[in-house]
Amino acid sequence: MTLTHLHLVLNHIPVLGTAFGLGLLAYGILRKSTELKKTALGVFVLVALMTIPVDLTGEPAEKGVKGLPGVSESIIEQHEEAAGVAFASIGVLGLIALIGLLALRHGKAVPAWFAALMVIASFTVSGLMAWTANMGGQIRHTEIRPDAIKPTAVSKDRD
Repeated sequence: MTLTHLHLVLNHIPVLGTAFGLGLLAYGILRKSTELKKTALGVFVLVALMTIPVDLTGEPAEKGVKGLPGVSESIIEQHEEAAGVAFASIGVLGLIALIGLLALRHGKAVPAWFAALMVIASFTVSGLMAWTANMGGQIRHTEIRPDAIKPTAVSKDRD
């Protein structure tokens, strides 16, 4: 497995993990479950940590695809910029979640204001992760690029 392949495999963790944590947190709020809310905070910490190898494999992945047919350097740069913002955001989310977990240990309930802050933050980070993933997908999937040229109708010549 190359570092490019590893990057493609691992990049799903922050996208799906952040959305999963958001869903779990929202469900915990609806159920008024301190355990579910704290579990969601733990998910955010783990996802933030798992995003580190995604970031570290980004540069080798870029080198692996540069020069391949259909690969646009400008799209790679846009993805890289989006990834920088998303990586910093998930780092902040994970840090806030960790601080929350440490402050709320020993059975303390998650305050409503903190849960609301985490919902807003995780929703924002989920959006940034989806945006970054979409930009990354455009590197090799020309069909999802906004300027994609649609193929002309295929002739149906049959003998």
